[in-house]
This record gives sequence, C-alpha cells and structure tokens, in this order.
Amino acid sequence: MIDAALSSSGTQIVLASSSDENYPPENILNGNTETFWISTGMFPQEVIVRFRSLVKIALVTMHSYNVKTLKIEKNTLNDTLEFEPVAEKEFECTEGHLQTNSFSFYVSLAAPWNRRDSPALHYYCRI
Repeated sequence: MIDAALSSSGTQIVLASSSDENYPPENILNGNTETFWISTGMFPQEVIVRFRSLVKIALVTMHSYNVKTLKIEKNTLNDTLEFEPVAEKEFECTEGHLQTNSFSFYVSLAAPWNRRDSPALHYYCRI
C-alpha cells in the first residue's frame, strides 16, 4: 500500500493553525515518527493537507500527546472553506503518554478544487 500522506508523494501542508520553527507542521508528512509538529497548545488546532491527486483513504493513524478529539474532513466543493465530515474520534486521556489512534474507513479524499491562478486540480483534507 502506498502512503499518499507523505511529502515524497507530493502531499503538502497548506495551512496550520500554529507552528513552532523547530517542529514545523511539515513534519507530519515526512514519515519519520521521531519528528513531529508542536502546536501552541491552544484548542482547537487545524491542519489542511493538499494531496497531489485524488486518493482513497482506508486508514489514518495518529500518534499524539494530549489530543482530546480528532476530526477528519474532506473538501467536496470548489473552495477550501467548505468541508464535509469523514470521521471523528475522542481520544483517551493518557496523562502525557503517547496516544496512538487509528481510524478505519474508506473514502475518496477529496473532491477537486480548481484554483483560478492555476490550471491544476488540487485535493484537500482538513484535520
């Protein structure tokens, strides 16, 4: 199975609600579990990921600390303001220990968004 969420596959972070220069949101996409994104700690946090092409997602695994709830949404219209819910999960409180949670589902993620300044189609997911 191909990991479509890796930056090496052309996937990009196009928005993150917060960032730390030592632990940037791009670390989410590098495939290395030793690197990570650190947010400001305020809630909620949001990341929008752009896939290079239409992808079908069957499993999302999240390694995190102190996350209360994770929502995954997909873009279904021609802009990045409208997203449709795909999955939502409340995480067990682990008191500062690593949380590992997986979502199993099957969805095409996401519908194309045609930017006016580019003839290319883009596919988005909001996490």
